[in-house]
Amino acid sequence: MARPDKAAAVAELTDKFRNSNAAVLTEYTGLTVAQLKELRRSLGENANYRVAKNTLTKIAANEAGITALDDLFTGSTAITFVYGDPVASAKGLRDFAKENPALVIKGGVLDGKALSADEIKKLADLESREVLLAKLAGGMKASMAKAAATFQAPLSKFVRTADALRSKVEQGGAGTPAPAAEDAAE
Repeated sequence: MARPDKAAAVAELTDKFRNSNAAVLTEYTGLTVAQLKELRRSLGENANYRVAKNTLTKIAANEAGITALDDLFTGSTAITFVYGDPVASAKGLRDFAKENPALVIKGGVLDGKALSADEIKKLADLESREVLLAKLAGGMKASMAKAAATFQAPLSKFVRTADALRSKVEQGGAGTPAPAAEDAAE
């Protein structure tokens, strides 16, 4: 029979796995408590950095339906649960690992798909969700402006041609239209 405190820890971790968008496993051996505190602050409000026993975390991940991380639960392992933009958290981990080589990104999971350490670093190289959405909106706005200009072009060309013809007729130039066929028959 499992101890109640361990069962509660597994239940809490299972809940975190199920409710998070992503989870990233790191090795933290050699980091001080102050550095871990700094790491937690750098991850922001949308991520939770948690140190837990490998066996309990592995059981929780399996209960949440995540088995792709089983090989990564070795050594001193901490897990970052991401509840918001995974790109921002991946950047935070990557940047902190550059300054503190003792932090090693092992791998993770994003929306149920396993990610290697290299894939997490590639994820960190992406622009944030807000920036990508702004670029998409700008591109769509530019496309709409081009479409509007394209639709207006034939109409404005017709108006310019009609105006030139009207000016020529008013001046009594050689371009005066011939009488209609009905007028000629009378």
